[in-house]
Amino acid sequence: MEIAGEHAAEGWFQLLRLIKTIGSQIIDFLAQIEGFQKMLWEKRKLVTETNYCIALRCIPEEFHGEIAANEAQWAEWRSLSLLDDEAINLADPSTAAEERISHLKLHGTLMLDTAHFPKELVDRLLAFFDDLDKSTDGLLVHGDNWQAPRLLQGRYQDAVQCVHIDPPYNTATSGFLYKNNYQHSSWLAMMHDRVEAGIALMQPSGAFLCHIDENEYERLHVLFSHMGIPDGGTIVWDKKNPMLGRRQIATQHEYVLWRTWNEASVFMRSDNVSKILERAALCIRLEGGVNDRSRKKFRTWLGKQNDFSGGERAYEHIEDDGRVFQSVAMGAPEPREDRKFHIPLMHPKTNKPCPVPPSGWSRAPETMRQLVEKKEVIFGKDESIQPRRKVYLSEDTKRQMPSVIRDSGRGKGDLDKLGLVFPYNHPVSLYEELIGSAAAQSDAYVMDHFAGSGTTAHAVVNLNRADGGKRKFILTEFGEQFDAVLLPRVKKIAFSPLWSNAKPQEIAVSDEVQRLPQVIKYIRLESYEDALDSIEFDQRAGELELEEKIEGYLLNYMLKWETKDSETLLNPSKLMAPFDYRLRVHANGDTVERGVDVAETFNYLLGLKVRTRRVYMDKDRRYLAFSGETREQPGRTTVVIWRNTADWEEADLKRDREFVAENGITEGADTIYVNGMSSILRGKPIEPLFKERMFAGVSDPSKPTNAQATG
Repeated sequence: MEIAGEHAAEGWFQLLRLIKTIGSQIIDFLAQIEGFQKMLWEKRKLVTETNYCIALRCIPEEFHGEIAANEAQWAEWRSLSLLDDEAINLADPSTAAEERISHLKLHGTLMLDTAHFPKELVDRLLAFFDDLDKSTDGLLVHGDNWQAPRLLQGRYQDAVQCVHIDPPYNTATSGFLYKNNYQHSSWLAMMHDRVEAGIALMQPSGAFLCHIDENEYERLHVLFSHMGIPDGGTIVWDKKNPMLGRRQIATQHEYVLWRTWNEASVFMRSDNVSKILERAALCIRLEGGVNDRSRKKFRTWLGKQNDFSGGERAYEHIEDDGRVFQSVAMGAPEPREDRKFHIPLMHPKTNKPCPVPPSGWSRAPETMRQLVEKKEVIFGKDESIQPRRKVYLSEDTKRQMPSVIRDSGRGKGDLDKLGLVFPYNHPVSLYEELIGSAAAQSDAYVMDHFAGSGTTAHAVVNLNRADGGKRKFILTEFGEQFDAVLLPRVKKIAFSPLWSNAKPQEIAVSDEVQRLPQVIKYIRLESYEDALDSIEFDQRAGELELEEKIEGYLLNYMLKWETKDSETLLNPSKLMAPFDYRLRVHANGDTVERGVDVAETFNYLLGLKVRTRRVYMDKDRRYLAFSGETREQPGRTTVVIWRNTADWEEADLKRDREFVAENGITEGADTIYVNGMSSILRGKPIEPLFKERMFAGVSDPSKPTNAQATG
């Protein structure tokens, strides 16, 4: 109609123009609302709570009196079954302090939770750590599994060796919710964003492991193929427990997609190697040396180990010196044309030539001679038997990860031992195998942003116990299971690795105690709903006549301008009193005001690896100072200082500068960040960088829409 012109249908044309004008305004207004909602979702979320769980063996005895007097902490230990029958009465408030203190000294793996203690004690306690981040063995995040990795990216980008997730399988029982019944596309959109968030934190040599079943395997495989991370292979997990009762074929497997840029082979842990070597040594000791009896006993035991691979069970021989070995053929995999590979070996007793493999030897004559000289060739009773090679087993022996893993363990059984309940979780033994291979480095970071009941953390703790490693875990979970299952599980396994019938077992070996977690940090993030609840509107728009002064104000700019001072969007003026910064958040089915840990939030946005956290008091004025280094400035010291500067005057600024100098707070610092008013030498303002990084890459809700752009 527009092309035909107004003369073709004047009335219709005017109606069309009116509809278009009104429709464009409606589109602009809705676009403003949706853009604002998108911005609230994408912005980095504020940390609303920070707590530490610290093993008593790492806490100076000067704190024992205050810990012993804390009834909330004793009540938690009792509820977690961390007090034995003799100590159960210690939770009674009437118990003498001396009895409690004696118990604390004897149970160094008990974990203190700073959530139960006053701020002043927590400040003093954390100040004892010379390298807080290095001492922290795990981080638990209560937050959305897309938003949490985005906040952590500044700190952990290029640091994670293994991302290991068990997402919802997109089945009727997975609990995943869909919009408009677009089941597969909604699930794939969710997975795309979460996979992308995980990849952003990975090391170039890292591995991304993702569990799935046959329901979405093909689609997930295609999705990963578009994510820019190469396919390392797929592992089939044989659960040895077919799902009977379903139509046609009973399913007894799941998949693990293994994605990595690393082209090197993946090797399994050597747990079975250690078991074989230990058993051989035991048989030799029990039978009085290497003889027919010890060899037979060892061979009989090995044949009964159904969980061992065929390759592992092949190490059935014991050398005269006690070494364990197997024999392997030495034939070439393909026919050798060069005649030197067909020269026979001479039998050491008959001095006659032994048979040569049809394809020739796999090694050159000089190498074969060396093997004979080192007595690594097995000859038969006479020259009629083809020689084989001895391959010795050692702790360094490696076995490549196969495409099939058989593990009949049940995750429910692992939780039953701890006295915890969760609908479905995988066995710890399976995760140990996978993570042990993907995070072979002893100091690797392992991340799981679909944490569920915390099986990944459990596996990491067990791996460190087994090999003395210092792997660290980063887990994210948003559901109620964070407090009901995940956090209690981590506290329990940090106290004792061995549980039965919801009771911990004694740990006798001192070095095993030292391998248990020392410090576990857990934080809570504001949710999208918290952000919505914390929006506040500036009522001065009418007074300032913004609607008249700014064209399209109501349709395009109102939400951004009138909400800009909301705490959830970071109000810089409120950072002058950082310890009083507050949000309205959901808690226990209600909306309450809760303090925000702006200092912790900024540390993550800055990417600060915290070495020290110290609090200084200038009479009633509190200084919170962090020292460490950032990923952007490795090897250089960054100091971040927070204090209340509201209503400061010139004298306060002068005293501020003097106090910082007197206490050496910025001594040795290459970069200094300070909040609020400041005259501290070389101090950079926190607020601009805080705002910039909080909204980095976030859509601007006031950006003109297509309708605006086309006039």
